[in-house]
Amino acid sequence: MANSFVRYTGNGSTDAYAVPFSYRAQADVSVTIDGVATTAYTWNGAGTVITFTSPPADTTSIEIRRTTSQAARLVDYADGSVLKENDLDTDSFQGFYMGQEAIDDANDRIKLDSADFQWDAQSKRIKSVADPTAAQDAVTKNYLENTWLSTSDKADIATLAGISGLSTLAANSANVTTVATAIANVNTVAGANANITTVATNIASVNTVATDIAKVIAVANDLAEAVSEVETVADDLNEATSEIDTVATNIANVNTVGLAIANVNLVGGSIANVNTVATNLASVNNFADVYRITAGNPVSSLTLGDLNFNTSTDTMMVYGSAGWQNAGSSVNGTSARFNYTATAAQTTFTGSDTNGETLAYDAGFADVYLNGVRLSGADITITSGTSVVLAVGASAGDILDVVAYGTFSVATVAASAIIAGTIAEARLPASALGAVWESKSNDFTAEARKNYFCDTSSNDIDVTLPAGTIGDTIRFLDVSGSFDTNDLTVLNGGSKIQGASANLDVSTERAGFALVYYNSTQGWLLEDK
Repeated sequence: MANSFVRYTGNGSTDAYAVPFSYRAQADVSVTIDGVATTAYTWNGAGTVITFTSPPADTTSIEIRRTTSQAARLVDYADGSVLKENDLDTDSFQGFYMGQEAIDDANDRIKLDSADFQWDAQSKRIKSVADPTAAQDAVTKNYLENTWLSTSDKADIATLAGISGLSTLAANSANVTTVATAIANVNTVAGANANITTVATNIASVNTVATDIAKVIAVANDLAEAVSEVETVADDLNEATSEIDTVATNIANVNTVGLAIANVNLVGGSIANVNTVATNLASVNNFADVYRITAGNPVSSLTLGDLNFNTSTDTMMVYGSAGWQNAGSSVNGTSARFNYTATAAQTTFTGSDTNGETLAYDAGFADVYLNGVRLSGADITITSGTSVVLAVGASAGDILDVVAYGTFSVATVAASAIIAGTIAEARLPASALGAVWESKSNDFTAEARKNYFCDTSSNDIDVTLPAGTIGDTIRFLDVSGSFDTNDLTVLNGGSKIQGASANLDVSTERAGFALVYYNSTQGWLLEDK
């Protein structure tokens, strides 16, 4: 049967100590260091080890003892009540633990041997059976000398026995203790004996210095202040010299500024706008890269979405995966019409028509009619955007009509404009489908519609919930199987959890659960239980 207590000796580095005995509740276990009670420790999850906040110092005595409550019975059996196993266990454990602790406490104390002492009924006290004999004294003396005293101890005792002043020393034990306490200072004085002798020889000079010490200190203070002021002046001079050298090195720039002082003043008057540009310089540079105006289309520093106004064709172009293309339709409006009268065997029609309009269309988006008959794709080529080419030349006087249609590309559609139909999942980002997982090992603030791998193998984690909107879902998963050692605490913050303004502590190993927000009354509710 294990004891109801255990003792250890600290070594200055170990902070965790096992608790090998059973107990009813952790409140029944007390811990002392050198006899002083302490609560500066924590329990492990199994309740079998305590870990001190700081390792107990070397040679300290550590005691962990069970002291079961004796104030009252833990179980009161009522007449006619159901006899439960837990009540019987609780009742028997209390009696068993109290008995064990009483036995351990009695065995842990110094006791008198009944063979040497007995009760005296007349004097009502314990008395010795017999005074020790000389032989018994000799045995005791021999036992102490040979068991407890070393050879060097015996030599020291013999030396002390020959010192005649020991009685005087004993009478002044308090002073001896004071000297012993200050022995380090005494040793220091002894080591400096030569210096003390020198001071004593020159005591008159020492006294003179002591008399004038205030003056010496005042002079030293004045000197230190003067040195400080000189150093300050030297620093200022060095700084001014450095600034003058900088101006001299950049005199050309100084002269340039001087000649352009009017422009400098103009910039100074608009310094707020200058600062705004400086603050947004990255955006300004980005705009310069994205939007350009050139005679033609740029061929370098190209990024998808770049814009360029082509001054040669008066057309706004956008750069895409297929290269530069019209940012809008070449046709102003829904359609444009052009009319040409053919010459003999004419195949190419371009430029100004009979009305002075210059042919322009979006490649592939035009209908071509010859003498009122619409031509098919095999009869014409309409890919350049500026000309129509016939497969067979027209006859003189034939009438060619071109109808060009306006086109556009859908770049961005506001979500609010999508009011019907179904969007395929392949067109949606993973975050919209609740498939985003993040790993966390420290405290963090959760985001709605996200999932979290939680690793508490090194420490517990506190999670702050966001303000919820109905249907918002957040998931958590114990990926290290350590919630039972370091738990996950979900802080309710400004929202309730399960209808209560309280935190949610999760200490189940390998737990996985989801919270879904309903309303301000119920708050976040457990979706998986």
